[in-house]
Order: sequence, then C-alpha cells, then structure tokens
Amino acid sequence: MTTDLDAAWRDCDLPVHDRVEALLAAMTLEEKVAQLGTVWLDRNGGSATGSAPIPEVFTASATGTVDDLVRGGIGHLIRVFGNAPVTVAEGVQRLRALQERVVAGNRFGIPAIVHEECLTGFATLGATVYPTPLAWAATFDVEFVREMASAIGRDLRSVGVHQGLVPVLDVVRDYRWSRMEEMLGEDPYLVGQLGAAYARGLEEAGVVATVRHFAGYAASPAARNRALAGIGPRELADVILPPFETALRDGGARSVMSSCTDVDGVPVAANGELFRDLLSEGWAFTGTVVADHRVILFVASMERAFAEGEKSQVLALRAGNDGELPETRSYGERLVGHVRTGGVEESLVDESVRRVLRQKVELGLFDDDPLVLVSPHEVDLDSADNRWVARTVAERSVVLLANDRSTLPLNLPLSRIAIVGACANDPLTLLGCHAFPHQVLRRCPERGAGVPIATIRRQVEAEFPQSIVHYARGAEVTVGDDSGIAEAVHAATLADVVLLFIGDGTAVESCDVPDLSLPGAQDRLVEAVLATGTPTVLVVVSGRPYALGDYAGRAAAVVQAFFPGIEGASAVAGVLSGRINPSGRLPVQVPRLPWVYPSTYLQPLPGAWTGGDSALDPTPLYPFGHGLSYTTVRYETLGLTSDEAPTTGSVEAGVVVRNTGHRAVDEVVQLYASGPADQVTRPPVRLIGFTRVALEPGQARLVVFEVPAEAFSFTGVNGRRVVEPGRITLSTGPSSADLPLSTDVWLTGEPAHPGHDRRLTTTHVIRDLDEREDDR
Repeated sequence: MTTDLDAAWRDCDLPVHDRVEALLAAMTLEEKVAQLGTVWLDRNGGSATGSAPIPEVFTASATGTVDDLVRGGIGHLIRVFGNAPVTVAEGVQRLRALQERVVAGNRFGIPAIVHEECLTGFATLGATVYPTPLAWAATFDVEFVREMASAIGRDLRSVGVHQGLVPVLDVVRDYRWSRMEEMLGEDPYLVGQLGAAYARGLEEAGVVATVRHFAGYAASPAARNRALAGIGPRELADVILPPFETALRDGGARSVMSSCTDVDGVPVAANGELFRDLLSEGWAFTGTVVADHRVILFVASMERAFAEGEKSQVLALRAGNDGELPETRSYGERLVGHVRTGGVEESLVDESVRRVLRQKVELGLFDDDPLVLVSPHEVDLDSADNRWVARTVAERSVVLLANDRSTLPLNLPLSRIAIVGACANDPLTLLGCHAFPHQVLRRCPERGAGVPIATIRRQVEAEFPQSIVHYARGAEVTVGDDSGIAEAVHAATLADVVLLFIGDGTAVESCDVPDLSLPGAQDRLVEAVLATGTPTVLVVVSGRPYALGDYAGRAAAVVQAFFPGIEGASAVAGVLSGRINPSGRLPVQVPRLPWVYPSTYLQPLPGAWTGGDSALDPTPLYPFGHGLSYTTVRYETLGLTSDEAPTTGSVEAGVVVRNTGHRAVDEVVQLYASGPADQVTRPPVRLIGFTRVALEPGQARLVVFEVPAEAFSFTGVNGRRVVEPGRITLSTGPSSADLPLSTDVWLTGEPAHPGHDRRLTTTHVIRDLDEREDDR
C-alpha cells in the first residue's frame, strides 16, 4: 500500500469522514463489495452452514480456503467464539489468526468487524448465561438492564468482539410465536425503554448494538416464524416502530438488522421506504444495516410477487442493506456483476461501504492498538461480578401470579416437601434457546453445560435443610410420556406441600406452537397432582406464557419464571422460601384457555367483553403488568400540577404509594393513558411510564412523572402523527387491569403533529415523604 494513502486514512488526527473518503477513493469495485460480505466459519474452518459452499457465491476463482474467502477484504467475521466450544485462550488465538489473514488478504490491511450473539450474555463456552430477554422485561428495571448489558459488553470487547447481535425489539403480537423468549414484551413503550437501556449498556462498553428485527418480524399471522406479516401502516407506525426509534435515538444503537418478513406485501430487506426514507432520512440514522440470516435469499423467494426481473441483490442494496449475514451468499461476485452490467449504480455500493468503513474507523480498527487481546488468561467470562448481576436480574424477574391461600412464602415448619417435574432437575431448562449450552454444547454432551449451574431441585433442598425433600420426575417436558405420573402422585400424597415445576424446557428458535396448552403430558401431571388435595405451588419455567385457567383457584400459589438463567434456581428457591420478596411483573399476559388467548392487552376492544357478540372470552387470567409480593402496597393519591396542558407541552403527574405491610418491597409503579381517539380505534389503556420504587415497611414515596404530550400521539386517518386536543385519562396502579386511581387532564390548543424529533421517554423522579403510617 502506498505511503500517501497510509497517511490519509490511517491518520487518527483527521476527521472520520476524510479518512473514509480517502480509503474509498482508492478501492476497486471488487474491494468495496467485499466490505459488504461476511465469513462464518465452523470449528474446522469451513462453511458453518453446510449448505451451498461459500466459494461458489463469494468469488468466481475461490477454492474454499480461509485465504480465498478473505482475499480482497471482508466486512465481518461472525461467531468466531460462538460456533464451537473453545476456551477464551483458544478463541482469542483463533480470532487473532483470522484477523491476521483478513489484514494480509487485502492491499489496505483492513480488518473485519467481529460479531457475536449476546441475547443471554456472551454466547461462548464458559461465559455467564443471563436471564432471557422476557425475564429482563419482567423486572421493569431500566437501569439494571443497562448495567447487565454493560457487563456483557465489557466481556465481548475484552476478547476482540466489536458488535453484539441484540437487543430484539419486536413487540409480542401472538404468544404462540417461536421467539417469544427473545422479546421484551407486548407493550411498545416497555420494549423501547428496556431495549434502549440494553443498547446503551453495550455501546458504553464500546460494542456496537444491533437492534433487530427491523421491522414487523413478530407480526406474522398464525404465529409462524419467518412468514409474511402483511401489517398495515398504522400498526407499523404506532406499535412496531417506536421501540426501534427509542433504541436508536435514546439508546445510541449503531446497527440495525433487517427482518425476514414483509410489510404490506414488500419484503423488508427490499423496502427502501423503511431504510432510506424512514431510517436514514427521517430518523437521521447513520449506522449500518445488516441483513438477517438468509434474508436476501428470502427476498429472492418473493421476487416474482413484487418485482419482475430484478435480482434480490440489487433490491437489497437499493433498499439500504450494508452487510449480509451470516455469510456472503447474495452479494459478492453477483453484486459486482450487476454493477458491471449496469443493473445497479456503483454509487449505491459506495454509500453502503462508506457506512461500513466509518464504523470500522469509529471502532479503532485502523489505529495502532492490537486488534485482539494479547493476554487472554486474565479474562474471566463468568466472574463473581457477572454472577451477581445475573442473580439480581433473575431475582427481580420472578413473578408471583397467585397466592390465594397465602401458602407462600414457605416459612412454616415443613417436614416433607415433594418436588415434582422435569424442569426442577435439569439445569438447561433455566436457559433460553440462544444460550451457548443449548445452541452448541448439545452437540457435545461430554462438555456438560460449560459452566456450573445449580438445578432448582438442589437449590430448594439447600433452602430448606430441615425438611425431607422427595423428588419425582412426573412427566417429560416435550414428549407425551406420562409413565412417571404415578410416582409423582405418590410423592404428593406423602408431602406437606408440593412444588410442581412445569414449562417448555429446551425451547428452540423454530418452536411455533398451535396453542398455549402445556407441552407434552404436563397437563395430565398437573391434574393428577392437584387431585391429591396436597397444597400445590405451581411454578412455570418457560419462554412464553401458557394457559393456566384450568388450575386457577385449585393451585395454592402460582409462580412464573421466564428462563431465569444461570442463577435462576437460587432466585426461584428464594422466592419460594421468602428470602426474596418477589417484585417481577408480567411483560405479557397469561391466557386463561389454550385456544382463547388475547391478542395482547393493546387490542382495541370497544369495552369489556360481555359475550353478546362472541362465545369466546378473551379476558386473560393474569393481565399485563400483574405481579404480587409478600406485602401490601396502597396507591394513595394521583395528582396533577395542572389539569391543562398544551398539545405541544407536557403533563406532570404525582403518584404516592405506601408500603402498608411488614416487609420491604420494590413496587413497580405503572402509569397508563387513555383517549382521546376520535379519528381511529385505540387501545383502552396504554403504558406511558413506569419505575421501580423501593419501600420500607410503612414508608410512603412520591413518584413524579413528566409525560411529554407526544406520549398521547397516534397515527391519524391521513397517515400523520397527531396529538389531539381533548381529555386524557391518566391511571395508575399495580397492573393494566388494576388501576385504582385516575384523573383527567385536558390537552389544549390546536392539533399538534410531532416529527421524528419528538420526545420518546417519560421521565420521573422519586421523592421521600417524611410521614410514615406507623408515625401517624
């Protein structure tokens, strides 16, 4: 490479723009297109997928070696640590060798950006497995999600990883969808706030957060994964897009993953309105867009339906996709050929490459610092600090759904406890499907889980050392074998209390389900145990909500734990014993019946269900935001600074909550809004603010929410976002269906039309009140 060129784009004193332009001007078309490609290697150095060989689609003359794959440069390396069970030292050595070959393979010495999955932590051997995103959502804890993401980001960065493929910002639309556990709930505001917190944590650690799946991926009918969504513009604007906007603007995420679906008939990866018009121009996003796995091939499968004769590579590039994951299958030489024959302008290639190079400059890949850690032996990916974070998130995520007989906590002398259910004795049932032990180590059973994980059974035994604990497996999680039910019934009849653990165990990404009944023979197991008459605590360990209406009122208590991670057993056992006062809240509803489930609490029903128009009651068993504790909290007042506010202003609402029980508690205070909606049908209530409030016994605290008027906006009949003047009802309480306090505020003035600079977050402050109930 030339000295002049070196001085230009390697000069750290020059602006990023100048460095990028100097390098781009010197590159050939083939070198530029190479920067849009990805290499994904298996443990032996070949293609990770085993499908059509990479060399056939990457370059016409390649023979398939690593050097062939990176000749001329490469944009990304993916899953170097996460595709095989390698130690930190082995992974660092592997990555260093790969980066050296990447640098040597192109005349400019440009390294690759390294991607890894981090949905439940750094997905590699020996790393802490944190709770799944649905569990983060159950914490309703923005700051701690950010802290968790920072810890994960520091681990990624310490071994040379630059980009994390998370958070998932799809809003839950159907509980049967396979990837429920990866999501942050069914409310766009909750998803946006927690997603932005996770993105901010990664970015603060120097890791590029890739928000996904942009957009509409989870909205497919009948809950089929990788199916067409076909949603309308209002649902897209008011439900699907706001979490992404929040994560990009407030969370600082620098990458977006295009999704494998369509919006109103147009494949997302070929949708220039989404990427160029909205993302780049509307939201002023300057980061990169990476295509989800095989998403450009998905465009090709739909090609005839929307674009005669155009190739998927051209459509994806024109829409604004800057990188192809997980390997180069559509870009590469195919894209070069389209440019050479005039099928697509080289200027569009330049736009995408410019964004990729800018990110590489911002990550310091052209500076003098080593690309990969020199001494990996000091890195501990499962440190005591990591474990504390994972344990805290798990503890805050467990949801007490019902405690009708005050059976919990189990603090009375118990001589005999029956633990029933396969979930209690398998540590992997605590982990989400994207956890490394599920994704990789199941192919290597001799490796075990790769990290120490206590089972719930062992943790319960430790929690109750004075009790005799008998375990019965009962029924398998995913198969219909009920041969163990008789043993479970026998154990239950001899016990003072039964802890019955059910769930879906080892979920996988493609596990769409036809209904929400318990998998396998677990329903028969539950019925048989309940029939014994022994007080039974039902504990659901799962990646989605299941219909529990048949057991309501019959189980002594019900607990929900959404895949709580490596420290999940301690968290669940602590809630059962009372060592932990539960504070989790439902980010999704729990349906009553397996075939009659709500379409989430945002379904715009005209009023309460009466049964007059349908024989199917969609009322959930437990609503969005629901969760109990071992104390009582009273919502005392909801007041406004003023009962009027302009449509361009803000509303200040104060909520006083008091702990009227005898245990300290974290109360999740939720603020909801309804009306006006003269133009279009709107949800009865929608979340506009929330926070966790720590309360000592007898203590009262004031939460002051400052709600921007934009929080009341929606997409009108003309397609424009609007804040209408009129009455808004604000309500507060412990769930979306339990709102004891309400007050009205009037929005005044002309209708306002907020743009993409609108305020997306309701802020709050928490103030102590001097008066305590026991002092009065």
